[in-house]
Amino acid sequence: MDKFKQLFLELKDLNFARDDFAIFGSGPMAVRGIKESRDLDIVVKNQLWKKLIKNHKVYFSQMGGECLHLGEIEIFHDWKPWFDNSEELINSSDIIDGIRFVNLKYVLQWKIIFGREKDLKDIRLIEEYLKKNS
Repeated sequence: MDKFKQLFLELKDLNFARDDFAIFGSGPMAVRGIKESRDLDIVVKNQLWKKLIKNHKVYFSQMGGECLHLGEIEIFHDWKPWFDNSEELINSSDIIDGIRFVNLKYVLQWKIIFGREKDLKDIRLIEEYLKKNS
């Protein structure tokens, strides 16, 4: 089993309410077969974040913002400074296999803003996928 599928199953085992979080980062690309992913990043609503920080150490992520780890799953309180309204990202996400994934249009916006070398490749891949599937 590949790493993403393993982490996806671990996430399902956490039994978070479906409407309280969404997978972002490379996850929305991986679930659609656009590229492989070896990690899992999720953004959570405030009520779930407050519950999680009671029992887990909070870190400052290299991507920006507060996060914590549950095993190899990285959980973010929000997606700032890239997006101000994480609740909207979650509420407008796509549901695939019973799990919310941040919409590719937001992943594309984030990759354009972040602009790392790997993001430039991902931008091309997302644009190609969106053209084929529009």
